[in-house]
Amino acid sequence: MALKTILHLSLAVSAMIAAGSLLLTTVMAQPKGKVFELRTYTAAEGKLDALQARFRDHTMRIFKKHHMTNVGYWVPVDKPNTLIYIISHPSMEAARENWAAFRNDPEWQKVQKESEANGKLTTHIESVYMEATDYSPMK
Repeated sequence: MALKTILHLSLAVSAMIAAGSLLLTTVMAQPKGKVFELRTYTAAEGKLDALQARFRDHTMRIFKKHHMTNVGYWVPVDKPNTLIYIISHPSMEAARENWAAFRNDPEWQKVQKESEANGKLTTHIESVYMEATDYSPMK
């Protein structure tokens, strides 16, 4: 009986150590300060101009309203139907909150619905969060 109890305790302690290690790794992997978000949008065929108009006329302003800093916007010369941009957030937690507020914003919902009356503007969206290096001129 005592051996069985020791075995159970050992397993429980091992599980707690593994869980703590996983939690520590997850916490350490999260940037602590400002994060940049690189987003790449693949526009639906013939919709890049409409997508750019939506950003120019509405989205950038709504981002700002929700504490997202517009850093830059690009159209690659060798990748048709693509819009790439970078925004920044004070932290990863702020990024999650900013996006939630943005998606729930009635103005954004109206803009999105109206701009997609003739079909979705994008076929694929990719997002990458980045932390500036200590030697980066942009922090």
